Amino acid sequence: MSCNLCIDWGNTLVKAAIFVKGELSESFSFEPDTAENGIGGVINEFNPQYAIISSVSSSSADTESMLESTVKRLIKMDDRTPTPVMNAYSSDSVGADRLAMAVGANNMFPDKNNLVVCLGTCVTYNFVQNTRTFRGGAISPGLHMRLRAMHEFTDKLPQVEMEGETLLLGYDTDTCMRSGAFFGIQSEVDGMIKEFSDKYNDFNAVLTGGDMRYFEGKLKSKIFADPDVILKGLNIILKHNVPLAV
Repeated sequence: MSCNLCIDWGNTLVKAAIFVKGELSESFSFEPDTAENGIGGVINEFNPQYAIISSVSSSSADTESMLESTVKRLIKMDDRTPTPVMNAYSSDSVGADRLAMAVGANNMFPDKNNLVVCLGTCVTYNFVQNTRTFRGGAISPGLHMRLRAMHEFTDKLPQVEMEGETLLLGYDTDTCMRSGAFFGIQSEVDGMIKEFSDKYNDFNAVLTGGDMRYFEGKLKSKIFADPDVILKGLNIILKHNVPLAV
């Protein structure tokens, strides 16, 4: 059966998915240092004819070379790749993953002004209007980046992991740092959603990203959660550029 392979290569996690007839059939995640072997195994099992990769890291280069020699057509997604959404970002350095999010959200909610909030290494706010136009948004430090920054930019604060007690009222240094990082982002996301919803009618918010699990169901705002919105957007972009792709 013919299928497509879509890859979202992030800074800390590589996600991949097999699409059959426009629907996500199987999904996978790998650490960057094991991703080449993992994706090779996916190719051996599913034999995709077409593939697309969005990467924010140079560590994907060997995997891209492997894909070029394996699939019939590979699309290396960047800000110049044609998409069904117009890119009105004023810089030529917009992340391909942000464009893919915009395409995915617009496809799911075409009549809405969509804000895609991606909780990853950074928190990105990606706004696509119902005119199929990506406008940009905002970028701020992500959860683990905030914890790491507090340790690296001070003399005495420890390196704290997110796993552990997360209380509004921290009772020691670890729980206070966790509280500041978590509730800081929670309040920021709720505040940004309110700012956009106050300004735009027919507004919709979509939550995605590797750290989505920490925040899903804990935001005050009404928000649709979809961990695969980037992969879904990549498959749409692949079909937009390769009409024979399923």
